[in-house]
Amino acid sequence: MSSSSSVDSLNSWDEPEGLAARGTLIVLAGRGEHGGVYERFGRRLAYDAYRVRALGDPSADPSVLDRAAKLLADESLPGPKVLVGSDTGAHYAAALAAEQNAGVDALILAGLPTAPWNSGSWESEVQARTACPTHQARLTNDPHFRRGALDAHPDLPAPRLDRVRVPVLALHGTDDRVSPLAQARAAYAGHPHVRTVAFHGGRHDVLNDALHRTAAATVVLFLERLRLSPELPAIAEDLA
Repeated sequence: MSSSSSVDSLNSWDEPEGLAARGTLIVLAGRGEHGGVYERFGRRLAYDAYRVRALGDPSADPSVLDRAAKLLADESLPGPKVLVGSDTGAHYAAALAAEQNAGVDALILAGLPTAPWNSGSWESEVQARTACPTHQARLTNDPHFRRGALDAHPDLPAPRLDRVRVPVLALHGTDDRVSPLAQARAAYAGHPHVRTVAFHGGRHDVLNDALHRTAAATVVLFLERLRLSPELPAIAEDLA
């Protein structure tokens, strides 16, 4: 597997040698983040033979959206191609899918913001982001991560889910104080192509939270079903 961790470059994780790639995930980071923040997620999905390309925060760098569009059009990257957005990146991913139906096979939206939020301190912000001590330390010690960014209220594009025609997996923590679950569910209401999964005790950065393994497994199940056909019954189902 290959990896690039420079904050200014595309962060890439590829399938292990000898395995055929099963699809491509293009990640749009949220406020304060860069693509390297998703290294753990990228490595885990790559082990399951999915290629992951992680970009930065579109609200801070609009060129991220052009780069995402180029990746979607890149025929050397295997399909299905899935846009993944976290925090404000979820808004941009949904808007991009609404504008560019060609090339986008599905959406994964994590921690969709629904209202302004103010932390007041770094301790409050990092606790709101994640309960995972490893990720808390990663953010605290990352010189490229922008502290206080959750307090910024950028002018975001509307998700326009009514214009999205592909399957959508929405991931949200039940203890998300930045974007309360009830508000997120209201934003997804009325869109039958959206499947919402709530993580009990989960905080805002669902993909990098204490339940990151469960989140990654949920993503893999979604991707495997997408490869077969999203119209088929769920691959695994709890009958209890």
